Parts: sequence; C-alpha cells; structure tokens
Amino acid sequence: MNDRMTTPWGEFALTRFPEDPRERLRAWDASDEYLLAHLAEEKVPLSGTVVVLGDRWGALVTALAEHRPTQITDSFLAQEAARLNLARNGVETGAVRLLTTQDAPPERVDVLLVRVPKSLALLEDQLLRLAPAVHEGTVVVGTGMVKEIHTSTLELFERILGPTRTSLAVKKARLIFCTPDPALERPADPWPYSYTLPDDIGPVSGRTVVNHAGVFCADRLDIGTRFFLRHLPAPGARRVVDLGCGNGVVGTAVAVADPDAEVLFVDESFQAVASAEATYRANGVPGHAEFRIGDGLAGVPAGSVDLVLNNPPFHSHQATTDATAWRMFTGAKRVLRPGGELWVVGNRHLGYHVKLKRLFGNSRLVASDPKFVVLKAVKR
Repeated sequence: MNDRMTTPWGEFALTRFPEDPRERLRAWDASDEYLLAHLAEEKVPLSGTVVVLGDRWGALVTALAEHRPTQITDSFLAQEAARLNLARNGVETGAVRLLTTQDAPPERVDVLLVRVPKSLALLEDQLLRLAPAVHEGTVVVGTGMVKEIHTSTLELFERILGPTRTSLAVKKARLIFCTPDPALERPADPWPYSYTLPDDIGPVSGRTVVNHAGVFCADRLDIGTRFFLRHLPAPGARRVVDLGCGNGVVGTAVAVADPDAEVLFVDESFQAVASAEATYRANGVPGHAEFRIGDGLAGVPAGSVDLVLNNPPFHSHQATTDATAWRMFTGAKRVLRPGGELWVVGNRHLGYHVKLKRLFGNSRLVASDPKFVVLKAVKR
C-alpha cells in the first residue's frame, strides 16, 4: 500500500496508529489533499496562528509543520499518530502544538482548518470554544468527504462563525468556506449535557449521566448499553475495567453495586474519559476509580484484572471495521488473570462469539434479544 502523501509542501510518509502491516486504510484521504491544494493555490497566508481541528492521523499538521500549527483532537490515537508521523518525517519536536478537545484553545486564531468530524455535537462544541479566538480576518476552511458534509454541518458554521458556502466536489471531497462575523450573536455551549437514567437498568437506575460533546449517544442511553446494564455480572470482582468506557455508565454501575470494586475507566477519546469521570463524580460513588486515556489496555499489567466489560465500536470514522474489537479482545485476554472474565455486548450480526472462541477457546451466551447479545469468555 502507498503510504506517501504528495502535497504542495512535499511528500510525506504517513501511517495510522497503532501501526498494523495488514492495515489497508491510509492515514489521509482526498479531503486532506483537497484542503492542502486549496491553501497552496489560493496562497492562504499561514504566518499567523494556524489551528487544525479534527486532523485524523496527523496528515494536515505534518504537511503544514513549517508553519508551526496547533492540532486539536478528541482522539488519543490521532494524537499519537500525529506525534509519530511528525517524527517519521524529521519534523523537530515542538514544531506542532498538540492539544486535546478538553484543553483551552489558543487565544487568537488566524487560520482555522476543520476536518469535519463524524459527530455534529463535537463540531458544535469545538466551534463554540474556538469562536472567541476567531476574528474578522481569520481564514476558516473546512474539509470532508461529500458524505460527511450535510446541510446541518453548514448551518452550524453559519450559526456560530458566519456566512458559509461550499466548494465543488473533487474526488468525492468538498471544502467549506466560512467568513467570520464578529458581530454574530452566538448561542451558549450546551455541552456537557446531563440527564437522568431510566428506572429499569439495575444499580444506576434513576442516576445522573454526564456527556461531553462527541460521546456516543450523548443525549440518551443507547439501547446496547441499556441491554448490557440489565445483564451485568454479579458483584464480587475486585479489579474491573470498563473498556471503551464512553460516558462511564457501565463502570459506574459496577461501582454503585460494589463499593469494594476498583474500577478502571479506559477510552481513547478525551471527551469520553472526561464524561466518565464526571458521571462517576456526579453520583458520589464511594469506591476507588481510575480514569485513563490511552490505546485500549496498553500499559495495564498482564494478569492484573478480574473482569473486563466491553461494548466495542465497529466503526473507525466512516469505515466499518472489526480491528478495534479484535484489539480490545486480545488486550483483555492479556490483562485478565486466569479465571478472569471478559463480558461483551454487541449487535447479534457482528458474530463476536466466533472471535471470542478463537481467542479464549470458549464463549458463552449470557443474554440475547432480537438485536443484541451479551457474551462471556473466561481466561483459562
């Protein structure tokens, strides 16, 4: 596979993170190429503060590194990819400022480049956070594949920053051009968002959940998690991991049911881990908890965990893939002690039981309905 992106700033070797020689998906796409070509063709001045929001694997900041941009991302994996791609291309440490969506943004933004995220809520929250730093002369250009840019996307730019239009499509990619209007009266940022959980989901029934923007199903409890909460294992596991924790409602349920449990909340999304900690704190749980942003279970000692609870994602941005689930399952097997258990909820059609049997040598159906299954695998 060709892993070199050609741009007006040169050719760059790029990979996703974590690196996988079998990975067929590139670390950039036509929307990244379109944006970079536009900046060069239009001679957009890049001497001021350049902010790149949502750069998925560091392709944009690597290409623009000589202009010392700031990257803002919600993804630990994307941030690590940027760090490694910069090093791979000989860019000096510190040439690119790496921020998360939870960090305070720069006080002034002269060029704002936006790789449109899958989550409209995350885009709303980040544009509202960045808006005070945008001025009349700020160049704002968004980019994405045609299928990722909707009328609602354009309306968001227009409502928060100013008049917005789009380009013609090139290689199924499109640009967004926004002219900032400092006089615009912006709405208040509605994030984070809190709501009360329903009454039929076990230990966390009627309790509070807190969601930062971009977390899966941020304004309601998704039906897969609801099903999982009704079929969690009985209390007793000492060291428990809520893997891919999202808003942390599953790990919080464990902590509520068993204050002696030590719960580790893990996610690669900065927004998710902030949500999980806020959910846990909002419910005044007396137990012990740790909140970790990272690449799955990397860094968790082998054989140190009694129970892993997991609702794995099956998308990476717009691509459907089981690679993340597979890595979560293999990571769980490594960190579980002998006799430790991995409990998984997933859509019935995904066939996770096949993967679990292949990896653990066993898989038992705990519960099912027409759409979801809860499966258990035991480390022998």
